[in-house]
Amino acid sequence: MDLQLKDTVILVAGASKGLGFAIAQQLKNEGAKVAIASSNKERIEAAAKQLDAFSVHCDVRKAADIQHWVDASLAHFGRIDGLVVNAGGPPPGQFDQFDDEQWQAAFELTVLSAVRMIRAVLPTMRAQQSGSILTLTSSSVKEPIDFLLLSNVMRSGVTSLAKSLSRSEAKNGIRVNNLVPGLIATDRMKHLDKVQAEANQRSVEEQHAATAANIPLGRYGEPEEFAKAAAFLLSDAASYITGATLVADGGSMKTVW
Repeated sequence: MDLQLKDTVILVAGASKGLGFAIAQQLKNEGAKVAIASSNKERIEAAAKQLDAFSVHCDVRKAADIQHWVDASLAHFGRIDGLVVNAGGPPPGQFDQFDDEQWQAAFELTVLSAVRMIRAVLPTMRAQQSGSILTLTSSSVKEPIDFLLLSNVMRSGVTSLAKSLSRSEAKNGIRVNNLVPGLIATDRMKHLDKVQAEANQRSVEEQHAATAANIPLGRYGEPEEFAKAAAFLLSDAASYITGATLVADGGSMKTVW
């Protein structure tokens, strides 16, 4: 299938590693032009060299950084066809472990960053009467995860934001969708395996094997598998899909909707 991504311009946040990097790489493979961003200056510059991509140092917790990324990308490419909303997840933990400051930090990292990224690209997309916005969320928006309370709450907010905007922006030719990763073999998942291993008093290898055994496909997903789903939703091949939440989890979730 031709995804018709050649020469489109797509901004990808959190693209120095993990799922963001995998998506940027897949988009490049499909012929798109990408503007990648990350809060780690050295890593995003290294990723840009590897991908032959335009990059900007951007901390998505800062409104000025986000606006600079969008303005620089627009000046460089002349248009913006897509946006991948992505940020590192809030720390794991239970309700009693978090104070007001940690709740506020999680809100700014996950929810407010999404609001600001989308707000920054909408004027251009509205003027073009076209665009595709994709938020990366979590399976916790459908099935809350016991040790990821902050993520459960904040990512659900982003999912609701995307659904709301999919309706209000449809008249402007802008599609907004969510993409939910299951257990994908990234650095963050390795960290969560370690957290769970310590809680269960077992080795990381034992924890990984036990977790993978509960996935119907019997393994963690690969970043490039997730990235292909992202590329599809961003592309014109998904031109009649908006307001959707696509799950790429190897069949892990039991929820019907």
